[in-house]
Amino acid sequence: MPRAVTLSLAILVAAAAAAEASPVGLWRAKDGAQIRVSACGKQTLCGFIATTNPRIDPATGKAPVDKNNPDPAKQKRPLVGVEILIGMAPSAPGEWSGRLYNDDDGKTYDGKLKELGPKNIRIEGCAGALCGGQELSRVK
Repeated sequence: MPRAVTLSLAILVAAAAAAEASPVGLWRAKDGAQIRVSACGKQTLCGFIATTNPRIDPATGKAPVDKNNPDPAKQKRPLVGVEILIGMAPSAPGEWSGRLYNDDDGKTYDGKLKELGPKNIRIEGCAGALCGGQELSRVK
């Protein structure tokens, strides 16, 4: 194979691998909920709840709502569509920093999104000295 063709193929394969490793896309949490990560500016990423688990709240028979939000006007909004990764800007190779909304307590924290590879990302945040996170897997 001519050297130019081999070099072109190598560049295409590298570009495809880089595209696969992007955190943009649909991700599944361990509980089955799904988060859609997308560009929301020139270099920033945002993430929204795409599905919840369970999809129906057994207590109400309706879609889960943002009941822990401190804003009473938002407490009855469905969780699907709520932005949970807010203004995540590049902070290191394969890492974005910004704010995380935690629907479990209705608070927003400093946080990070880290690429672990083409099939996994990690979202982590800290509240004071208490830190935690979760790995998500790509939905095909």
